[in-house]
Amino acid sequence: MPSLRELYPIPDIDPCWTVPQGFEAAFDWEYDDGRKQMMHLYQKGKDMQWDALNRIDWTLDLDPDNPMEIPDEMGGIYHTPVWGKMDKKEQANTRRHMQAWTTSQFMQGEQAALICAAKIVQQVPDLDAKFYASTQVMDEARHVEAYKKLIARFGVAYPMTKPLQTLVDQALRDSRWDMTYLAMQVVIEGLALAAFNNIREISKNTLSQQVNAYVMEDESRHVAFGRLTLSEYYPQLTQAERNEREEFLVEACYHMRDRFEARELYENLGLPVEEIIAAQKESGFQQLFRTTLFQRIVPIVRDIGLWSDTKRL
Repeated sequence: MPSLRELYPIPDIDPCWTVPQGFEAAFDWEYDDGRKQMMHLYQKGKDMQWDALNRIDWTLDLDPDNPMEIPDEMGGIYHTPVWGKMDKKEQANTRRHMQAWTTSQFMQGEQAALICAAKIVQQVPDLDAKFYASTQVMDEARHVEAYKKLIARFGVAYPMTKPLQTLVDQALRDSRWDMTYLAMQVVIEGLALAAFNNIREISKNTLSQQVNAYVMEDESRHVAFGRLTLSEYYPQLTQAERNEREEFLVEACYHMRDRFEARELYENLGLPVEEIIAAQKESGFQQLFRTTLFQRIVPIVRDIGLWSDTKRL
């Protein structure tokens, strides 16, 4: 199997991205039994481990013109004049690249989650949270493995899109452990869970369905981990500290909104980027799609205490 970097159609992508770190590793010397809910989540994390090589049937085929077998109407570009001007061959190539870009972002996000979960293991002060986060590290490694194998079948892959990279960079650079939770466990993982569910429902390809279904099993626990931890921690903060987290949350949502623009995808295909993005923003379908995704994290935001009357996602 070739290196996925060899499948990037965008030139001069660095083989490695490094983010400077500046935080304290916390050791918990109490070794108590921990919170009942957290230890239950930890047990589930152990019980529900699965093997990406053996659990998924990698012998299943993918249609090169529509790998995930998704209706064209579900793609934002379909609702723009640009799509109607393409011939069948151009549409097939665009469709393959769109699905490759989407799946690549899943894979790139999972590696980001892998690194963030490892950071949480070091930083979080409570041993029971360290226990659960350690199971998430394994989960995320398995997700990267699964998406890597899937995207290799597309014959093209994409690097992490800039808005997502910006948010991950902020989450990793911040020395406060809860900010990593907020960015990854609430925003990125929460939206990913909604996106995986959407893909699973509309994709007709069995291999794609399998990968997303198994990843979803793990992601729901990851979101619950962030929800449980932050809902206990944020009431202990001052209002000024909560306001700062709320500002960060709103900015994070803007980054994730901009992620869907997929500028590098359209640039690579030689398509009119600004025309497509403008048309997609005006599309009722695209507005509904984004609203549906972001609505999925609203209950989490309310539960952790960052939903105020002055700001809305």
